[in-house]
Amino acid sequence: MNNRVLVPVDGSENAWKAFEFAINEHNDDTLVVLYVVNPLEGEYELTGAKKRAKKRSKQIEQEVHDRVAEHNNSVDLQYVTREGRPQEEILAYIDESNIDQVVIGTRGLSGIKRILMGSVTETIVRKASVPVNVI
Repeated sequence: MNNRVLVPVDGSENAWKAFEFAINEHNDDTLVVLYVVNPLEGEYELTGAKKRAKKRSKQIEQEVHDRVAEHNNSVDLQYVTREGRPQEEILAYIDESNIDQVVIGTRGLSGIKRILMGSVTETIVRKASVPVNVI
């Protein structure tokens, strides 16, 4: 059965570990790689951040394709960029796009950093309407 597996990436080492896991474990499925641009309110349009975010998205997309090529894997791959708060965009995309499962990396935050910054992964685990694998 061909499932649609969502793999949110942000360019971090742990996100790439999750992506590598997805390539190896879900090679008969469709991998949907989602990169969320989190704009800084107000400053986003004025400071050139939007242009940098688009460039970063293209870099991540290229990295996705390079990593698939390294595996000589003909995985069915889709790359999607959205703009907004990562937790909200990931959860919305799950429900809008018939996603069957999520494979997500953890940043490994603990203590005060986790309290102050929150955890995208934790939110997805708690609120996703589909199974979530945390790598």
